Parts: sequence; C-alpha cells; structure tokens
Amino acid sequence: MHTQGWLQGLTEHASRLVDEPLRETIAREPDRVVRDTIAAGPLTLCLARQRLDAAAWDALYRLALRTESQAALRHMLDGAEVNRSEGRPALHTALRTDLGRGAAAVNGFRQAGEARREMARLAERLWAEGVTDLVNIGIGGSDFGPRLAIDALAAGQAAKLRIHFLSAPDGHTVEALCRQLDPNSTALLLVSKSFSTEETLLNGRVMVDWLSGRGPVLAATSKVDKAAEYGVQPDAILPMWDWVGGRYSLWSAVGFSIMAAYGVEVFQRLLQGAATLDRHALEVEPALNLPLRHALVQVWNRNALGYDSLAVLPYDQRLRLLPTYLQQLIMESLGKSVSADGSRLLDVSTAPVIWGGPGTDCQHSYFQALHQGTDTVPTEFIGVCQPAHGHRAMHQSLWANLLAQSEALANGVANDDKHRRYVGNRPSSVLMLDELSPEALGSLIAFYEHSVFLQSVLWGINAFDQWGVELGKVTAKRIAPAVADPTVSADDPVTASLLGHLHRKNTE
Repeated sequence: MHTQGWLQGLTEHASRLVDEPLRETIAREPDRVVRDTIAAGPLTLCLARQRLDAAAWDALYRLALRTESQAALRHMLDGAEVNRSEGRPALHTALRTDLGRGAAAVNGFRQAGEARREMARLAERLWAEGVTDLVNIGIGGSDFGPRLAIDALAAGQAAKLRIHFLSAPDGHTVEALCRQLDPNSTALLLVSKSFSTEETLLNGRVMVDWLSGRGPVLAATSKVDKAAEYGVQPDAILPMWDWVGGRYSLWSAVGFSIMAAYGVEVFQRLLQGAATLDRHALEVEPALNLPLRHALVQVWNRNALGYDSLAVLPYDQRLRLLPTYLQQLIMESLGKSVSADGSRLLDVSTAPVIWGGPGTDCQHSYFQALHQGTDTVPTEFIGVCQPAHGHRAMHQSLWANLLAQSEALANGVANDDKHRRYVGNRPSSVLMLDELSPEALGSLIAFYEHSVFLQSVLWGINAFDQWGVELGKVTAKRIAPAVADPTVSADDPVTASLLGHLHRKNTE
C-alpha cells in the first residue's frame, strides 16, 4: 500500500481537528467515553482524551482493514516468516499459547512446555540445595523483562530466592553485589541466546571466578556447545531458540529467575495472562480490540499529529521499570526506516522516543514541560485499581494525582497571565489494571507486544530484527584493541583523540 495515500487521509482529519479544543471534541460526542473505553481481561484502556473523533477513528479502522492487521497477527501466531530480513518466524506467543496452527507454532508450543519442565526441575534443585540468592547475568532482552517482573510482583508474592541482576560490565556494580552475597549459597544464571554477548561473558567470568565452584552455574542459551565450553554442566543449560527475539523472551527460559523467585505456579499464571491477550488480539473486532486500538492511536499521534515522543507514567512503584522495558520493546522493534521486504525507504516517521517514570515522582521533575512546554507529548497513565497493601489514603492519593494530571493536560486553564495559562489539548490515555497479579502483568506485557507488532504492520516494517544494534557492537570490537593497548591506533580522528585522553589519564 502506498504510504502517502493513507497518510493524506489521516492528516486531513488532523487538520480538521487541530483548532478544536479537546474538551469541545469530547462534548460533541456524547457516547465518546463509552466508545473509547475498552477492556480485555484485567486491563481497561480509556482513549477518550486522544485528539481524534468518530470520523478519524473510521479512517483508522479503514487503514487497519487495508493492511489486514489482524490477518497479519494470525500469520505471526501460525509461524509465518514475519522476520523477513533474518528468514525467521517470531513465535514468542507459542511460549504461552496453543493458538498457533502452523507446524512451526505447534512444535514451538511443545518445545516451550518441555523447557518449562526443565526450568521447574532446576528451580527445585536450587531450592533443595539451600541456594538463597540467584544472580541473573544478561543484558537487554535477557535482563529487562525478568527484572521488570521480579520488581512488579515482589509485593504480592513470597520469594523463594533473592534475585539480583548484572547487565553492564561495570566493576563497581560487580563489587557492590559480591559484598552482599555469600558464595556458598549463591547461584549464577548466564542468559545469552548466542552465548557470545560480550557484556554477559565478561560479567559471567568475574562472577564464576568469585563463586569458585561453591555454587551452581546455570545458563539459558540456544548455543549449548558454547555454554558447555564455558564450563556450564549440560544438565544446567536451559534452551532458547532463534524464533524468539530477546525483547520478546521473558516467557521462555529467559524468565527462569521469575520462576526461581516466585515458583512454578506464579510463572504459569504470568503466561496465562499473556495468553488471554493473545486470544483477545486475534479474535476481537477492531472497535473493541485493545492492542489494535492502541496501535492505531500511536500511528495517529506519530503521523497525523506529528508527535515524536511518548511518556509512559505508571502510578505504581511496582511498575517503575516499565518505561525502561518499553523503550527496548518499542524503539528496537519500530525504530526502522526501511520496508519489511527491504525494497524501499519509508516516507513516514516510525518509532517515537519512549520515556517516563513512576507517577508522582515525575510530577516534581518534568511535568512542567508536559503542561507548559513548547512541545506536545502524548502521555500514557497507568494505574492499578486494587493495591497489595492496606494504606488506603496513599492509594487514593496516587489515583487522585493520576486522574488530575490527565484532566489538566486535556482541559488546561485560561488565564490573562501567560505564566499561569495552560493551553490544554495535550492527549493522554489511561490504562487501568484490576490488580497487579501475575495474570495482569502477563496481560499488560502481551498487550504492548501486540500493539507494537500491529504498529509494524500498519507501517509495513519488520518488528523483529535489530540491525541498528549490531553496528555499535561491531564498532566496539574494532576499537577494543586500541582501548587495551595505547600503541594501537584508531582510524577515526575523533576516536583517536578521545583514546589519547583516556590513556593519559590512566597513566597519571
């Protein structure tokens, strides 16, 4: 589909709406709040304060129909080669649901079940051997997802093990962590699909030396031979597969630390919550389809209104790591400028910049810019209806602030004093979780996964490769010898100058 055609249709609607205050748009559509509040499982999403009306929604639905977005979702679940630049399917959904009908999906679901049984076996072993602490050593998708889940579920679950995370190869972090741990009751988990991730192997070697054989070393990888060469025993290696990308992998053995911390049942409940959203995304009509409606809003804001960032604002400290997790999921998946088949450069903008942080803390940092800055930033407020504590006044305060900020951004305040004038018309969504249970967390993450994939379909890009990440890795390997040895020169003049400064300071 030629991009300019659908984009022109959307921008015509945006031009029609641009001078209409958002409160007036809401007022002239009496059914708007009901129409734009939709639910799936434990999630409810209110889009009533987005800057679009029924006619604009109709145009977006036509876009979804023309791009066959839900059919594309079916192809992905069934194991079609949706990752075209690497010639692979993307079967993270097979880790949690049997909805996929293709041979690859059916086989993937079977393999995932076998892997979970191995995960349970190893978790039982750690618990029986008196291990008290597990260090998850991985980076990117081998870190963000498990770290988010461990943090988010801590208040509602009794932990069987304490989980620690090592990602960047920073000696300060390693030393601080080792001071907290007893090697006689500590286990290590090295997570790397390729088992060649430099940061993970560096951290792993330091920690294995510190452990000195006094605790078990486990691995999750698709390269069993490399893990064995590293010294991991074969019965302590959990499988990964090429058909699961790192940022979609917490449902696999990458999530072993979640199971080890909270038990097999909790991990299974996490998967069940994700499976609920898989079925919803696949089967529910567009007007009531949570991830599709969300994806259409993102395309509208990015292309019709020209907004280039999105602030994600969870009003619950347990979700404080969600913006970081979504930075990778969204920007690594959608940060593309070429069509999925590689035939052409895009003529529209794709991934917005994702940023944010936990609710009321951020109100005291950058909310000034959200309300009165020169740029409009769409915001995504996330709240949990039922807390896991009994401090009612605190919970009410969080919700009062969440609701107030969404209302204030939309409606603004007129004032003759320009310093005290708020223009309003700043769009936001509110995503509500019934509670932060394992099921709800699984649904939340799967909701964003499906929205990201559907955005990629609408833009015609590949959500599952990340060649832009590779360039930096390759360049770092080329420069590494010059960092280690002052006599080795660098080709780039700026890099050479910076290396000179580094070496001088290290010899002073």
